[in-house]
Amino acid sequence: MSAGLPESIDVWRAVTARRIFEGEVPLDRFDRLRGSLADVDGHCRYRLEFGRDALGAAMVQLSAQAELPLVCQRSLERFVQPVELEQTLGLVRSEREEQALAPGTEPVLVPEDGMLRPLDLVEDELILALPVVPMAERDEEIEPAQAPADSEPRVNPFAALAALKQKSS
Repeated sequence: MSAGLPESIDVWRAVTARRIFEGEVPLDRFDRLRGSLADVDGHCRYRLEFGRDALGAAMVQLSAQAELPLVCQRSLERFVQPVELEQTLGLVRSEREEQALAPGTEPVLVPEDGMLRPLDLVEDELILALPVVPMAERDEEIEPAQAPADSEPRVNPFAALAALKQKSS
């Protein structure tokens, strides 16, 4: 972990002091993200800026850049997915406070003691940025599957039923 990023912080003190944390962290520090990655080679650059928005609500402006190694579900080969994100997170004590957040602000429920792991905020956003089905970009077109030219014509499996129906008519 970056020397500038403590394991946990008092969120309300960070907001009051308008603290900024930035640096790099290796991908192997993200325990929950690790299961979705092909490997943990690489790092994530982050910036967390605590403060208040125009409405006076406590928030953190999060930005992160990473190149995530994923497994392509088409080819089952490793590829690198670049991720660059900017997110405004509103810090709330209860779900009632969510309604007071500015549009486009995602709520983060802060525990009663006010302590939060800043690395978890970055990891959460990286997890949300993962594609549902990872697929590497491909330059060539995928050819549709075609039957071999020398194969016999397909027989309709319902042809026998059609013949029986015609006999009974």
